[in-house]
Amino acid sequence: MFVVLLRFAAHKNKAPDHMAEHQKWIRQGVEDGVFLLVGSLQSGQGGAVLAHGATLDELEERVAADPFVAHEVVSAEIVEIAPNTTDPRLAFLAA
Repeated sequence: MFVVLLRFAAHKNKAPDHMAEHQKWIRQGVEDGVFLLVGSLQSGQGGAVLAHGATLDELEERVAADPFVAHEVVSAEIVEIAPNTTDPRLAFLAA
């Protein structure tokens, strides 16, 4: 399981220019079953993605394809989590 932090970067002001393609990228990740949750970081710092069902290499490739990453609207940090204890509703994450 991974948390992807997308923090606003040098070209934050260009976000509106790439928003439609960024949203398309998000929808594709959800449709592919890789993105479980996508949301905004509070205080307008960027966004975050909870990802599952992909290898680190696959996720790095997917994140690099985000128009916000490609155009330096955000910088991406991928944090891998090895779940040990989960609520029963999230048991699939530990599998």
